[in-house]
Amino acid sequence: MFKQKVLALTLLCSIFSTPWAVEDENKFSAYFQNISGEYSRDQILEFWGYHDYQGNQNYSDTIKLRYYHPLDLERFRGTMRLDTSYVSSYGPSFPAQNSGQYSAGNTMLTFWGNHPDLLPEIGANFGARLIFPFGNNGQWAIGPQVGASFKPGENNPLRLADFSPLARYMYGFDTKNNSLQVNPTQPPLVRNLQLFPTLGFQLTPETQLRLWDENGAVYNSAGGGWFIPLDAMVTHRVTKNFLFAIGASKQVVQTYSQYDWSVYGKLSFNF
Repeated sequence: MFKQKVLALTLLCSIFSTPWAVEDENKFSAYFQNISGEYSRDQILEFWGYHDYQGNQNYSDTIKLRYYHPLDLERFRGTMRLDTSYVSSYGPSFPAQNSGQYSAGNTMLTFWGNHPDLLPEIGANFGARLIFPFGNNGQWAIGPQVGASFKPGENNPLRLADFSPLARYMYGFDTKNNSLQVNPTQPPLVRNLQLFPTLGFQLTPETQLRLWDENGAVYNSAGGGWFIPLDAMVTHRVTKNFLFAIGASKQVVQTYSQYDWSVYGKLSFNF
């Protein structure tokens, strides 16, 4: 497992530092501007709702609260994000009394950013995510991440707003003190690589189509298998301080089980 983790971390860094990437840097920068260091200074509060179909007539509904806060630590600039949720799962695989009952779901703390002296030649954001063992997730998990954002030049016939790839490796390392008899839905320890090839398209001045922003591809490094979805979300800014979005995701490759399809939406307030 340790070798797999080292290999995944090497992959994350090699994306931005291989010789061929350096050779093509000038050509790439002629068409795209690196905007990875442009962090929002607003505080953002979001209310999310998800309805997922797990297969075999099993469903889950999730209510999530997400909060973004700017990070300014001396010369370090970045963003901190906190997610907490309540989940209701129901269907033949769950006890009948579960229907309509919500319990604590994933709670995650994520941060990313950069320091002027930290690999300035790469021009990326570095960070990490910590998952707390609440609800039926039953484990601590932590993982590093690296990402960047690029804005196209003036000649942009596809109305591309941004290209923001992100890679994260999650490693579960400790379970809650419960058993499969008490918690039959407790999953195995997480060992996965998450990839988000996020693309944004500017449909109107206030409206964007965003692909693979909320849901990306996942590779299970513990036992093998891929989960690759088609994910699309439309966002619309109503006022300077309010935005709403609706989205949907459908698996196209699922040798590593996640969900069959999902629909979701959010209300976002910045201040």
